[in-house]
Amino acid sequence: MRTLTVNLAERSYPIYIGSQLYTRDELFEEDLRSNKVVVVTNEVVAPLYLPALRARLQAKGVQCVEIVLPDGEGSKSWSTLNTIFDALLSNRCERKTPLIALGGGVIGDLTGFAAATYQRGVPFIQIPTTLLSQVDSAVGGKTAINHPMGKNMIGAFYQPQRVLADIDTLRTLPQRELAAGLAEVIKYGFIRDATFLTWLEDHIDPLNALEPESLAFAVERSCWNKAQVVGEDERETAGRALLNFGHTFGHAIEAGMGYGVWLHGEAVAAGMVMAARLSQKLGFITQHEVQRLVDILQRAKLPVAAPALGVERYLEYMGHDKKVQAGRVHFILLRSLGEAFMTNTYEEAALHEVLRTPDLLA
Repeated sequence: MRTLTVNLAERSYPIYIGSQLYTRDELFEEDLRSNKVVVVTNEVVAPLYLPALRARLQAKGVQCVEIVLPDGEGSKSWSTLNTIFDALLSNRCERKTPLIALGGGVIGDLTGFAAATYQRGVPFIQIPTTLLSQVDSAVGGKTAINHPMGKNMIGAFYQPQRVLADIDTLRTLPQRELAAGLAEVIKYGFIRDATFLTWLEDHIDPLNALEPESLAFAVERSCWNKAQVVGEDERETAGRALLNFGHTFGHAIEAGMGYGVWLHGEAVAAGMVMAARLSQKLGFITQHEVQRLVDILQRAKLPVAAPALGVERYLEYMGHDKKVQAGRVHFILLRSLGEAFMTNTYEEAALHEVLRTPDLLA
């Protein structure tokens, strides 16, 4: 088992990376002091991992309240959030009752938001079961639900007590979900870790094949990068925004196509290509460097061509982005491979060209 720490003073917490973590009593020692634990999961994950977790808790005399939600991005809504609140109230859950998020990014975001707001804050633990959630959404305390006009627009910063990234759960992932997670892994190489980028280019085939050592290293290095950024800027007032490379375009793709049509990682992959093309048009990186991004995304079986929503629709959706300041969209661009920056200084003509031809590198 590998252990990292997200350093946030009194809100610091560990990230454990290994196998069969959800069956290890020592990782749940704090939760076992309660006579009740709530597990939030979905219909896909529940039959795979909930029985073992339930048996572990019940063997210690802990009541396991189970909330099984529909799968998919469409569940990140007020109605689903209220389903969680209904179960918490019906089961008389208290302020010290822990919530465990067992699933991918949707479950983690919903459970975290519920934990942040139920009785003004209850403990919660992340057990991410997808690659994307292990390397990104489970770490850092961002919780949210979607609104029809924008993704993750309603939420809160609320840190978990710990994250258990169990590599074994990745073996049950469909190939499309694995690829979606690789988009966030690849992102770290391009925005701040050029050494990791080179490693990824050399190891993308073992990662596609779920080779355990390669997966463990990729998760660990990604979590290390995320933990470093979050530790320096918990609430995204400065450097943490760089983690959104590709996301301004990607969120527009998700909203424009309808939530769930494109997986988040797929939209981020195409969004990163659009951000790299804008970086190239503004003179920061070369066409060869854009091609390196395209090549590794294609090797990871990810889309590099965004849908042709039209300039106006892209601008409309991006206008709801959380990085809009004084009515102007701020973009995360590349100054070089391994170095990202945020700017609101760009030529409108260059942006419009990228939006007009989002599939140019298909």
